[in-house]
Formats: sequence, structure tokens, C-alpha cells
Amino acid sequence: MAAVPNLTGAPVLPTRRALLVIDVQNEYFDGNLPIEYPDRQASLANILATIHAAHEAGVPVVLVQNIATPGTPLFAEGSHGAGLHPAIAAQPRALLLRKGLPSAFAETGLQAWLTRHAVNTLSVVGYMTHNCVDATVRHAAHAGYEVEVLEDATGSVSYANRAGHATAETIHRTFMTVMQSRFANVVSTAQWIDALRGTPLPPRESIHSSSQAARALDGATA
Repeated sequence: MAAVPNLTGAPVLPTRRALLVIDVQNEYFDGNLPIEYPDRQASLANILATIHAAHEAGVPVVLVQNIATPGTPLFAEGSHGAGLHPAIAAQPRALLLRKGLPSAFAETGLQAWLTRHAVNTLSVVGYMTHNCVDATVRHAAHAGYEVEVLEDATGSVSYANRAGHATAETIHRTFMTVMQSRFANVVSTAQWIDALRGTPLPPRESIHSSSQAARALDGATA
């Protein structure tokens, strides 16, 4: 892949994306862990739109499937819940990976496959925002990839435990805000599809700019 120099003299590689579709499985639709926010049917429609756009643009599609030990309450191997959603299972893909840990990089061979295909940018959709999507995004960022997360093609559930209670919307919005500050460029499905056709994406922000913007908002409402 030829490097294109920028004005500082540092090489800038052309963007070579792969679309990573994480754990779009029955468990999140009619199983024991239904996605609550954004609406799961809306996010599924956006995921399918990204897959179709990726195929049209020549972007390889990688499907990821979470598999747990038989007999466990979620994603048990061989169960209906562990199966890919039928609309996703029917899609052509370059690769299907099975995983047992949150990150799609953990013990799957994903990074070796990305290296063989000269991918430098990962576009991430799927479930859940705060678990497997977040773990994969951080792993990718630490490994040196540019990362894009499609905020309306992902989703969360609500939690309540000894540490507290948070709605699915709060969890989803909070994780997206944090990702945008450091780990990924958070964009909409429409923006991402436009980017495949040549429209520049808005830039990822930083911890500093995100903190400064929040302080300004807090000051305005104090």
C-alpha cells in the first residue's frame, strides 16, 4: 500500500476499512437479553444498511458471534439465543469469527486477518455498546487502528446491581461520549455510508476538548 506524505512529512496511509459486525444474535432480539436502546429493530436496519453499503464499496465484512458454555443463560453453544439473527446470517461475509470473550480480538485471529488484508481502519456495529463493542474498540485503538463506531447501529440494555442502576439510554449515550473523546470516531450510519462515497467524516474529538466543552456547558447552566 503506497503511503501518501502529509505536510509534516509523516506518511499517511490510504484508508482501508473493514466492517466489523459484532454479535448480532438472537439473544438480543427474542432471547434473554433484548436490546433496549436504541430500538433494536432500528439498529438492525442500520446494521443491514452498513453491510449492503460495504459490499457495494468493496469493504470486507467480518461477522462476529459470541459463544458461551452449554447450559449458561446467555449465548449457550447450540442454543437459539447463540445463533446469528437470520437477517445477518443470510448476508455474504469475508469472515465469520467465534469468540468467548468481550473483545473480538481476544483469541480469535482477527488481528492476523486484518494484517493480511492491509486493513488500517475498523468500522464497528453491533452489540452491546458497553460490553463487546467497547472492549473491541479499545483493543483496536491500542493496537493502532483507526476506529469508527456507528452510534445508531449499536445498542445497550439497562443494568441494576450493587453498584447502582443505569438505563440503556444512559449507558449507550455515556459510552458513545467517552469513545468519541479518545477511542473512536462516533458517527451515524448515514454519515458512514456517505464517507464510503467520498464525503469526509467529522473528526474525532479529544479528552481535552470534550472536558473543556463540558465545563463550558456546566458554566452556562450554573
